[in-house]
Amino acid sequence: MNRHHDPNPFDEEEVEVNPFSNGVPAPGSKARVPPAASAPLGFGQKHDATVDIPLDTMNDSKQKAKELASWEADLKRRENDIKRREDAISKAGVTVDDKNWPPFFPIIHHDIANEIPAHAQRLQYLAFASWLGIVLCLVFNVLAVIICWIRGGGVKIFFLATIYALLGCPLSYVLWYRPLYRAMRTDSAFKFGWFFLFYLIHIGFCIFAAIAPPIVFHGKSLTGILAAIDVFSDHVLVGGEQVRNSQYGVGILLP
Repeated sequence: MNRHHDPNPFDEEEVEVNPFSNGVPAPGSKARVPPAASAPLGFGQKHDATVDIPLDTMNDSKQKAKELASWEADLKRRENDIKRREDAISKAGVTVDDKNWPPFFPIIHHDIANEIPAHAQRLQYLAFASWLGIVLCLVFNVLAVIICWIRGGGVKIFFLATIYALLGCPLSYVLWYRPLYRAMRTDSAFKFGWFFLFYLIHIGFCIFAAIAPPIVFHGKSLTGILAAIDVFSDHVLVGGEQVRNSQYGVGILLP
């Protein structure tokens, strides 16, 4: 039996494809079958298929990770700095207060209802009224001295009264009212002692200004009791002299 011309089942058949026949092989032609791609037989073998990842993508992700880590480290450093400053300020007893009074033009921080203990609020309000009283008295003193200056009292007393007001208002707040406010809030013995010292000086100045003796302050720069008596006595003497002169003139005119 002649097996010389038997077809080999493992031979590749070539098939010529006509480009105008929509991929249908021509009759009598051999089809060329592409070899099958070798597939991996299992996991972890040396012939397994590998996935290629572009190096640019890996470099970008590493760069972003480094930037994120640097940003987190910088943020943590800033938080530590802020916390360290707050701790230092709290240990030093320094408080940062927002200005809220007076409401139309805030220049100081003042919130008795929320910051002062309930049992000390009445005393703090009295102290605040005392400070407002000295401010109003100094402003009134300037106005009264201006009137006296217009009536011939001299410009020097006006400048002195202005200096009293410009120095007295802020110094009274800084030297005794603010220490009392902070002492009430923090219960500090040192601030209480500071308040008592300068409040005694404040009381002494108020008594001296109420009397207004012409021994330290010039003339009528303070509208005290002695200055008022001096002004009224001058007007009374001038008025009496005018009355006497008028009577004398009338006596001369009358026969």
